[in-house]
Amino acid sequence: MTKPNPALPRHIALIMDGNGRWARSRGLPRNAGHQSGLKTLRKILRSVHHYGIDCVTVFAFSSENWRRPEQEVSLLMDLLVRGLRKHVSELHQRNVRVRFIGNRARLPNELVAQMQHSEELTCNNTGSCLNVAIDYGGQWDVAQAAAAAAKADPHGHVDAESLSRHLSLAEFPDPDLLIRTGGEKRLSNFLLWQLAYTELYFTDVFWPDFSEQHLLAALRSYAERERRFGQVTEVICDGRDKQPEASGFSVIGSGA
Repeated sequence: MTKPNPALPRHIALIMDGNGRWARSRGLPRNAGHQSGLKTLRKILRSVHHYGIDCVTVFAFSSENWRRPEQEVSLLMDLLVRGLRKHVSELHQRNVRVRFIGNRARLPNELVAQMQHSEELTCNNTGSCLNVAIDYGGQWDVAQAAAAAAKADPHGHVDAESLSRHLSLAEFPDPDLLIRTGGEKRLSNFLLWQLAYTELYFTDVFWPDFSEQHLLAALRSYAERERRFGQVTEVICDGRDKQPEASGFSVIGSGA
């Protein structure tokens, strides 16, 4: 196994924003933007795999997205079903494990069945992991984790450690990098607990136009940052220069 490059994030979170505005700017229906966004996701996942990033978590449908027009919600649900049915075999062939996080109670039966099939098909894969958030909200995640943690403790005691063990992504390290496209600069109720010390990267590029070069720009921005986690630089570096990590990434990036 190749040693991970310390200048690269192990876990990337993606808010794939701007599909509807991309379509509107071209005189197309909003669903055309979502369809194009799915194609972009496939390309970006291949790039992420190429750079050896362990885990990607994508925000496919939020708990607030139910407020959108009924027709758009229905088309999104259908797109998710068709996308999984068509592309999960490709992910399986690339040894990607697929997982879903969120509240499945309100989702169409056909979509839930396809989600379960995708998880079962890829459950033993040992390569990278793709987490897909559907009907997910960060507040919901924290609330359900707190309830589960309280139920598991004989005295109903909940602390940060016990709550963390019951979050949707408990088995994974917290995201190192969040990328949000579309020009908005907010978290929109995504992974609120897990993003406490995540590096944030915002771009005005609409998601359907997001390319490997845009991904590389985000990765280079990440490589240039110093992650202190509340400490001071002297404690982290311990007298060592951080530049070799950034230059190590530039070698990878130059060959893309």
